[in-house]
Amino acid sequence: MKTIVKSMLTTIVLALFISTVLSAQDNTNNKTAVVKIKTSAVCSSCKIRIEKNLAYEKGVTDVVLDIATKIVTVTYKPAKTNPDKLRHAISKIGYDADNVLADPVAYGKLPKCCKKDAEPHQ
Repeated sequence: MKTIVKSMLTTIVLALFISTVLSAQDNTNNKTAVVKIKTSAVCSSCKIRIEKNLAYEKGVTDVVLDIATKIVTVTYKPAKTNPDKLRHAISKIGYDADNVLADPVAYGKLPKCCKKDAEPHQ
């Protein structure tokens, strides 16, 4: 009888310990931050390109580009990335990102409608 009670108590303590550890990991991994970055995007093609490519960046959980304001809102995990890395990722896609200018090679590969001097359009 004592052995059964001792075994049950050990199982309960172990279960509590494991659930506490898993809960702590979930809270750490679920923490996100949001950054708003001004881009040089001009059309819906830009929107698709930026949202699609940034979604593949490590730590990014959500990307929304507002074409009217040219601001991309990125939700990300600070343990995996940071705003500077995100700005450089946007630059590598071919667009300006705040004070980081577009990568010249990537910019050269953009369609004419996505160039900085293109007229705003949808």
